Amino acid sequence: MEELLNLGPRLRAARKDRGWTLDDLAERAGMSPSTLSRLESGKRQASLELLIPLTRQLGIRVDDLLEPGDRDPRVRRVAVQREGMTVAPLTREESEVRAYKLTYHPDAPERPLQVHDGHEWIYVLSGRLRLGLGDAEFVLHRGEVAEFATTTPHSMRAEGSKPAEVISIFNSVGERLHLHPLA
Repeated sequence: MEELLNLGPRLRAARKDRGWTLDDLAERAGMSPSTLSRLESGKRQASLELLIPLTRQLGIRVDDLLEPGDRDPRVRRVAVQREGMTVAPLTREESEVRAYKLTYHPDAPERPLQVHDGHEWIYVLSGRLRLGLGDAEFVLHRGEVAEFATTTPHSMRAEGSKPAEVISIFNSVGERLHLHPLA
């Protein structure tokens, strides 16, 4: 079965997307690092007994590891509302580059400046977005783009009385540190 050939690399990619080592995931899932290494390299046959604890820790489904190559290309992930913003995923969870449609609501609480590894690119779809970047502040309007290293302290919020809708793209490190603390 072709699906089983991709299981190991998909498992490894999901682990690395979270920035976890073999030891990190193995400990969380209650197995030895060597067992996990053999699963990822295809040297050990996968079983539900091994996969279920791993997928639970990774926050994915067993099906995510077994998807056939000709799967439906549509992304069907649910938008969530957190801390005055709506986060709508535009890419699959296992994608190396993460894209989101973010809606910053004008009544959202002020968030502190954040610093983390990665790089971010944002495109304003509607409204106005206040971007704090280091000591500077910028107001971006519909159609404007900003790109910056996320090692620079930064924050974003709606400017004015209307929501600001943006497309935000970053690598998995930036996504994990930028959005998961909201959960």
